[in-house]
Amino acid sequence: MSVKIYGIKNCNTMKKTFTLYDNLGKEYEFIDYKKQQPDTKLLESFIEVLGLDTVVNRKGTTFRKLEDDTKAKLERKETAIPVLQEKSSMIKRPILVFDDGSMQAGFDEELIREKA
Repeated sequence: MSVKIYGIKNCNTMKKTFTLYDNLGKEYEFIDYKKQQPDTKLLESFIEVLGLDTVVNRKGTTFRKLEDDTKAKLERKETAIPVLQEKSSMIKRPILVFDDGSMQAGFDEELIREKA
């Protein structure tokens, strides 16, 4: 089994992640949010393991453009999941799901090398 990498193909952080895996000669499965919308179960698993604050990317352009009432929905899992499904570019990238079931949000070269 190989690591699963969730995100958006055009993101620079994603490109760094792909390059590292390629350089290490390690296989990975890429799941593109733009081609395969994240379902409720997947987002719930991300939030359960990583926490809502980690999963929601509050630093990106998409978040900054949101109306205040939509931003408020991102404070609770139940209301955040539909927003994240609709605007998947607001999910922290990449999210990696390793063979052992552990997860990492964001690019962490040391952890990737350790788990690869």
